[in-house]
Amino acid sequence: MATPEYGGEPEEADATVALDLERLILDAPRRYTPYQAARAAEVPMELATRFWRAMGFPDIGQSRALNDSDVIALRRLAGLVESGLINESMAIQVARSTGQTTARLAGWQMDTFLENLTQAREPGLTRADVAYPLVELLLPELEQFLVYVWRRQLAAVTGRVVQAAEDTEITSGRLAVGFADLVGFTRLSRRLEEEELGELVETFESTCSDLIAGQGGRLIKTLGDEILYVSEDPVTAAEIALSLVDTLTKDDTMPALRVGMAFGAVTSRMGDVFGTTVNLASRLTSIAQRDAVLIDGEFAAALEQAGAGSQGGADGSGSAQSQLAEALAAASGAPLASMAKQPDAAAGPRFQLQPMWRRPVRGLGLVEPWLLSRRVRPPRG
Repeated sequence: MATPEYGGEPEEADATVALDLERLILDAPRRYTPYQAARAAEVPMELATRFWRAMGFPDIGQSRALNDSDVIALRRLAGLVESGLINESMAIQVARSTGQTTARLAGWQMDTFLENLTQAREPGLTRADVAYPLVELLLPELEQFLVYVWRRQLAAVTGRVVQAAEDTEITSGRLAVGFADLVGFTRLSRRLEEEELGELVETFESTCSDLIAGQGGRLIKTLGDEILYVSEDPVTAAEIALSLVDTLTKDDTMPALRVGMAFGAVTSRMGDVFGTTVNLASRLTSIAQRDAVLIDGEFAAALEQAGAGSQGGADGSGSAQSQLAEALAAASGAPLASMAKQPDAAAGPRFQLQPMWRRPVRGLGLVEPWLLSRRVRPPRG
């Protein structure tokens, strides 16, 4: 396909390139008003409007801005409802979760590609001149890669769902929840240039994402200077937390890190997690010291029961958490150690647990944090 040439007034050129890019990406010209698209899809206008808004698209009145792919998307969503596979509320959730996720992905991709790949453009060429051939080349590759990653992620999630012992475990189960937060980020953001701040956030997010995924955790979301992750295995979650601190401490460009973790019942919904356990992990993060990891009592008990943490000697004797660990195991009907990788018995627990002073935490009452660290093993011989 030949690359369009743009001239005339800047505003006119921008509008023209935007339409050309839309036509290239959607592979179809504008044809329908919203009412016409809803009628062609045989979907009530009210439901079609709810779908559009859920996907993150604004109301456009009766502008002729939609095409055949929009009609097909409406028909598919409505068809899922009509077939009884999902109800209308769930269809809205599908539209909203997909729209939110892909909007962020598309924004990140275009910002990154257009910024990095148009910097070395030839003199006299505008971004509009470069954007069209760039998108034309990237579009099929990005589309195929997106489908591949989505299928891989879907396979992983489906595996977790079918292995759940009870239906309730799919949306509500016991998880280790961790928050990691950069200390003093707000003050730092006032001193750094925008480009430096963007690089710092990118380094933080990519480092955390790689460590969490590599060790078997699940990254739930990133919030600039904070990340939220979960794991079914408290030992894995603890190892991730300490690895994050260890890794970022070695980077002189990064601020100090603090991590808070809690273990307990968690509700999962639309890729996010909710509940008291999540709130507790967040509160523990806010009171943690620089480059420190705080956990709650249930998390400490789970580590002890798994043989991975100890407050006392190497054999874990003398810990006040032992009774709580036994109670948790009895309540679940199975040893907590079954959730964790069995440590080397000869080496002893890998984590040191230190109880801290109880303190009131807003909305959660009195909380007893535990400081988590790696156990220093005595030299052999």
